[in-house]
Amino acid sequence: MNVKQFPVIIIGAGPAGCVCSLFLSDFKIPHLIIEKGSFPRDKICGDAVSGKMLEIIAKLHPEAVKKFAADQEKAVLSYGMEFKAPNGQTVGIPFPKPKGDLPIGFVSKRMDFDYFLYQLTDSEYATRWENASLEEIHREGKVVNLMINKNQETIELSGQMIIAADGSRSIAKKKLLGDEVDEKHYCAGIRAYYKGVKDLHPQNFIELHFYKELLPGYFWIFPLPNGYANVGMGMLSKKVSEKKINLRKEMLHLIETHPALKDRFKDAVLDGKINGWGLPLGSKKRPLSGEQIILTGDAASLIDPFTGEGIGNAGVSGMVAARIAKSAIENQNFSADFLKQYDQIIYDKLWNELQLSYRIQRLSSIPWLFNFVVNKITNNKQLREIFTNMFINLDLRAKLKSPMFYFKLLFNR
Repeated sequence: MNVKQFPVIIIGAGPAGCVCSLFLSDFKIPHLIIEKGSFPRDKICGDAVSGKMLEIIAKLHPEAVKKFAADQEKAVLSYGMEFKAPNGQTVGIPFPKPKGDLPIGFVSKRMDFDYFLYQLTDSEYATRWENASLEEIHREGKVVNLMINKNQETIELSGQMIIAADGSRSIAKKKLLGDEVDEKHYCAGIRAYYKGVKDLHPQNFIELHFYKELLPGYFWIFPLPNGYANVGMGMLSKKVSEKKINLRKEMLHLIETHPALKDRFKDAVLDGKINGWGLPLGSKKRPLSGEQIILTGDAASLIDPFTGEGIGNAGVSGMVAARIAKSAIENQNFSADFLKQYDQIIYDKLWNELQLSYRIQRLSSIPWLFNFVVNKITNNKQLREIFTNMFINLDLRAKLKSPMFYFKLLFNR
């Protein structure tokens, strides 16, 4: 059997894998990118794409980003978020203006967005395999050997470096680094597509409903093209286990009976199934690399603990992984010690943000405090501006972890 060899092998062609491929091609590094499905293919997700991801893609393909965002069949521009507190009070927080003339952010089915990214990858440097699933992976000397099932054919590969972009159940991570699921830092989520949900925001704000029975978690409604909406909910896995909650039944019960939802969904039609998936939250530090392997995206557990957004951080990790791979190839050093710089860079870029979101997540689990803060924001223009800027200013967002912030809220100082 002939063994195909590649300097870098990317496992998974989602946002992290495709971004990594884009930057490797920019560096003129030949590589293989493997996708177990066939594009266009679905990925269970909330479907919200933040400005963070758009800025990363725009470093190489700014016009493609703008063109995709302008396609009303595939993307709906979203200009902010609505938070609904446990007491029913709602506050809208507009997104800050993006840099330059990039779109502010949008909601797009992953079937469309991931295919868009995949089509951007450069076939001059990227060998792209679809319907190719990883069956086995192990180190042998200075290479990593893989067995791939591609269209029912077994192919043996070897590579100097593996970029694991194969999601929360990463086989590469499990085999080469070990795997663990901490329910305190893991979220269970479900997603459905509905057509005809009433009273969506005129500027397509995404909605987060913090119902008392879901805390710390939320129910969401994200507008999509052609009258559709991405509807779902997420809750910490630990709480799901402790309370023995059936998320599908709970979501349908809320839609059918909750005073804030039942009229909005009265004439809405469920399109397809309600699907579930796991979200590894970036609320604790984990090893992100090892001998000849780097973890990216959900495989690296980089999902925001408060909003559940993972696409932006997947983009960051894919971009950094490509840069470290370039350095490793130039130095012919794929050791765990050399690649550990990846962990340092990722956590330097993201850890403060992830930790602050984790603190906000924990605060949001206290209904009376959440109600209080939302009421104050609703009635105070200055506070609304602060919360708007917290999306881009970590120094402002850090106020949310300070007891003095709530003291000043209480006494209007």
